[in-house]
Amino acid sequence: MGKEELRKGMLLSLEKIGGMERRRVQKAMHTHLFDSPLWKQAERIGVTLSTEKEWDTEAIIEQAWDEGKAVCVPKSIHDSRELQFYDITSFDQVEKGYFNLMEPIVEQTSRVDKESMDLLIVPGLLFTKSGYRIGFGGGFFDRFLADFSQPTVSLVHTNQLVDSFPIEPHDVPVDYIVTEEELFETKLLK
Repeated sequence: MGKEELRKGMLLSLEKIGGMERRRVQKAMHTHLFDSPLWKQAERIGVTLSTEKEWDTEAIIEQAWDEGKAVCVPKSIHDSRELQFYDITSFDQVEKGYFNLMEPIVEQTSRVDKESMDLLIVPGLLFTKSGYRIGFGGGFFDRFLADFSQPTVSLVHTNQLVDSFPIEPHDVPVDYIVTEEELFETKLLK
């Protein structure tokens, strides 16, 4: 089965999770993340603004602000398929951008070098326990991760974990996965 079929199947599966279960899962994921040394040691968090199909990141951003952490969110540069991150201090500093994703308003925010991020929360649809992911398509995050040296983590429902899928040379695994059950380091499972 190809990546596109896997993507479609997982999107359908995630849509079937009811509101109450979704809230329970997200709360457990957030608790595991916030209790981790990864989170506690990070001073600047890179994170996307989630869509309805993704696990909530708004609560993560608010928690970071409550703890005095800096938050930066990506802007998609579609011509080069790259991501540029900008610090935000308010949800008023974002607008709908590429593919209707919420992105920073560059005139109201400051661009951040990737080296200044202490933790990057990476979106995706399917994951192996060794951290490889199938995202939403486009390869933006794989390009960004190719030379990113800080820790990366993804929010993953246990249903999104699969044994394997086709891995391509440009695919970059995340370092940690947080599920509703636990947070684990992926390189320990490679």
